[in-house]
Amino acid sequence: MKTLILTLTMLATALGFASEQIKTVHTPSNTTSAAGIKIIPINHGSLILEYEGKALYIDPVGEAELYKMHPDPTLIFITDIHGDHFSLKTLESLNLEFTGIIAPKTVFDQLPENFQKKTTVMHNGDSQSFRLFNMTIEAVPMYNLREEALNFHPKGRGNGYVISLAGERIYISGDTEDIPEMRNLENIDTAFVCMNLPYTMTVESAASAVLDFKPKTVIPYHYRGKDGLSDVEKFKNLVIEKNNAINVTLLKWYEQ
Repeated sequence: MKTLILTLTMLATALGFASEQIKTVHTPSNTTSAAGIKIIPINHGSLILEYEGKALYIDPVGEAELYKMHPDPTLIFITDIHGDHFSLKTLESLNLEFTGIIAPKTVFDQLPENFQKKTTVMHNGDSQSFRLFNMTIEAVPMYNLREEALNFHPKGRGNGYVISLAGERIYISGDTEDIPEMRNLENIDTAFVCMNLPYTMTVESAASAVLDFKPKTVIPYHYRGKDGLSDVEKFKNLVIEKNNAINVTLLKWYEQ
């Protein structure tokens, strides 16, 4: 596993496709982890993790209005090139003066030079340590398994992430199916797991994977598919019927 070390100074200085537009501004429900990390769902695959006055933005897309009530991002994670994960328009609307970006190479290649200077490229299997919060970031695979879906998310193009922060390990699945690398995850405190067809996986596949890697808490996200919203209540029931020690938390990601 490749390990890179970034200092806080490097984060503040050296890190120095058409988007799906989300027009609706709303205040979704949020939750706080046992370690005091505030989890704020924004929409679909976009969320914010707030800790000690700092904000980690995951796949920020949509109008700037969605983010104006939150702290400026300290670090931005981008998982893939698709418009529901990567929006240059959204990035340009945010205050990124002291912000670092973590992204796969395919995203880096689509960024203008001023953003590339702020960006650290991570490949599947890379790990990075930050003095900020004593945080560690692991880039993990995200890809499709079904033959008919292989072109959506080929292996190696995008990143899921495991963020170790405040003594907790937080898994961001990105767009993936129930791949072996997900099933083999260990010691995950909070997992954000996608489930939408035809692009990622069914609720049954997602539940099966969660039952294998046994996070303490799982939060379904990214569950709007081609034919509407996936049945996250069914997902919850499938998980707790087999393992009621797993806390399944349903947050508000979409306007009804």
